[in-house]
Amino acid sequence: MGACLARNGATVTMVVRPESLAQYPKKLKLESAFGSYEVPVECAAEVPPCDVLWITVKATQLDAALASVTNPAAVGAIVPLLNGIDHVALLRGRYGADKIIPATIAVETERAAPGHFIHRSPFALLNVSSAGQNLLGGTVAALEKMGFGCRFIDNEPTLLWGKLVFLAPFALTTTAGDKTTGEVLADPEWRGLGLACIREACAVGAAEGADVNADKVIGGVMKMPGNMRSSMQKDVAQGNPPELDAIAGPILRGGERHGIPVPATKKLAAAVKTMSHKWVRQ
Repeated sequence: MGACLARNGATVTMVVRPESLAQYPKKLKLESAFGSYEVPVECAAEVPPCDVLWITVKATQLDAALASVTNPAAVGAIVPLLNGIDHVALLRGRYGADKIIPATIAVETERAAPGHFIHRSPFALLNVSSAGQNLLGGTVAALEKMGFGCRFIDNEPTLLWGKLVFLAPFALTTTAGDKTTGEVLADPEWRGLGLACIREACAVGAAEGADVNADKVIGGVMKMPGNMRSSMQKDVAQGNPPELDAIAGPILRGGERHGIPVPATKKLAAAVKTMSHKWVRQ
């Protein structure tokens, strides 16, 4: 996001860990089907005064990252692109409801090195709450010209659950099975678990007020590139903690809250937990 925003003429400051600041490059390098380039950016260990703060960390890193927001009054709006649901209430409780513009992004990217990012998926889909249309309309239009698919969405549960019902089955099956999307879909057992997880996620999402349709989600999943790997899968392989609570947690807790059985999600979440422990021990 930093590279794309800077490419479009925005003044971008990358907020990084204090111990990384001295070595962090002053240019971002992006390799993407939308275009490959290097763009200059500023770097800081604390969030400077800004119109928009984009939060792009892992859910497991959120608490540590928020320590860099030392002057919230100098931040105009906050746009979190985290996986999951629960971070929105946390941010509103800390900074006030008016500052938070919920958004989601669906994309496969990797950090090859500090400041060097590779966009691997043939798509980048950005969905933003309609509450941010006046502030972010120009930014969204510029990103669309770059190749992003963008939408403003009125209903917040639909915005957040609309991503999670795709993400959770994708992340959980690829990680638990250590398979690509194509390998998951080609294996009857893993495909069955993934499709069951989609239906469970959609049932819970609908109970939470989201307009989600399991058959449409399944149709979209069947069209995904077969070589995709989830960020959760990559985290586990690298010995990093997976975003298990952020991604599976809302389905598990929502299922319990609404009395909706979610056995496939439970089974996959347990398998991911086992896989993460295995890789850490290795």
